[in-house]
Amino acid sequence: MPSTFGVVDLFAGPGGLGEGFASLVEDGHLPFRIGISVEKETSAHRTLTLRAFLREYRTRHDVLPRQFINFHAGLASEPDWSTVDAEAWRHAIDEARALELGTKAAATAIDGAIEKLKAKYDDTILIGGPPCQAYSLVGRARSRSKVGYVPEEDARHYLFREYIRVLDKLRPAAFVMENVKGMLSSTVESRLVFEMLMEDLSSLGMGHGHHYELRAIRVENGKARLQEAAQPSDFIVRAETFGVPQRRHRVIIVGIRSDLAGRAADAEIAVSGAARTVNEVIGTMPALRSGISRGLDDAAVWRSEVGAAAKRLVGICREKDESTLREAFLSVSRRLRDGSPTVRAVSWLPEGYGASNDELLRWLERPELRAIAQHETRGHMASDLGRYLFAAVFGTVRGYSPKATDFPLSLSPDHRNWHSGVFNDRFRVQLANEASTTVTSHISKDGHYFIHPDPMQCRSLTVREAARLQTFPDDYLFLGNRTQQYVQVGNAVPPFLARQIAALIHASVTKSGTHGG
Repeated sequence: MPSTFGVVDLFAGPGGLGEGFASLVEDGHLPFRIGISVEKETSAHRTLTLRAFLREYRTRHDVLPRQFINFHAGLASEPDWSTVDAEAWRHAIDEARALELGTKAAATAIDGAIEKLKAKYDDTILIGGPPCQAYSLVGRARSRSKVGYVPEEDARHYLFREYIRVLDKLRPAAFVMENVKGMLSSTVESRLVFEMLMEDLSSLGMGHGHHYELRAIRVENGKARLQEAAQPSDFIVRAETFGVPQRRHRVIIVGIRSDLAGRAADAEIAVSGAARTVNEVIGTMPALRSGISRGLDDAAVWRSEVGAAAKRLVGICREKDESTLREAFLSVSRRLRDGSPTVRAVSWLPEGYGASNDELLRWLERPELRAIAQHETRGHMASDLGRYLFAAVFGTVRGYSPKATDFPLSLSPDHRNWHSGVFNDRFRVQLANEASTTVTSHISKDGHYFIHPDPMQCRSLTVREAARLQTFPDDYLFLGNRTQQYVQVGNAVPPFLARQIAALIHASVTKSGTHGG
């Protein structure tokens, strides 16, 4: 029989990395089964638990529960999942744990789960990554501004040591550790955190058991394989090379247990490396207007505000002799008169939904569904609508997102540093015919970095659009309020990427040697 690996998922967030591993199918077999996933944040843990329930329910019944489909479509409130399938719910709450890693309670729970996994499965896999705030450049800058902040005392720097403690206890066939690029340059006590981490990982087991050989994921000629790294930057994985419609670059370290390293030497998989674009994954979704956050918010007022902004921009372009941009704004003005999006939320499925032969769309679209969920716009200040309109038209015409210096003076926000260069990318449109920029948790704030490419919609991305750029399937429901949903999406590992990493890990720790994509 084919081998089955029990998976421990630490710092799981809403479960993007685990989803990739749990969804991999090899010759009709699911080689990875999640035994325990750990996440302390309440809303993300709720999302994680629901997903664990749905996964187990589908294993038992081969369909999604009717109650979930109705809840997902907004036709019913969230049910008591234990009444839908008591056994699947018990499995879910045993798998998804709300624990704070580094505490005694978490260590006890994880150690108990490890013993069960070792007894149940052929071998194990460890996945996850410590929280990125202490490593990320933005997070470090914010921390330095705190009075009395001492980097050496920031517990987040040392959470990777809990990952290593679990690694030492579990001794899995392989592990996958993911983090932000800022980790490569983060220092504590004048030492690079990355160097400390690599020392800990590579020395584990030396002299008294199997150690781990550390590998980077390398893509070349449409194939991914594990190779030794010549320099730290070799560990950076570019999501777009795996067919993810997003330029997301993260550090991913793979460790293969030394008794299995020989199998990994020639293992490779075909990757879904065709360049994918924003338009391919969100271009068919129902068009929406943004809301107006202050004052009356209805379709007529919105159309009037955007129309007035378009007319002002027509005049500015005429004065500057920008004929191409002028014609684009004239077109928007005419189309607004003829008809424009009138609603802020739509759930109906686009025409042809679930019928595509495209690999990525087959992954995203789930034919069982009755609706698109979490496709609802935010409200924006009326003054920002003109900036969004300008950015979207500029991006369409010029092929790149405008910098602060490209904006007309009349659209300059009331900010003294607007023209200093500090806020050069304050308003960033996602280009329709390219992969998006990195979707981050900052999307939960104001949406200025994530402007929709269609000028007629004049808005930031919805939760579902952001989730699609992150390659979460449409049946992946994020629980909590909208801000929490955005944060979960932005902090996650793209599941479509994770599934391909899972395939590479499987090829590297089994006797089969090479796998297709």
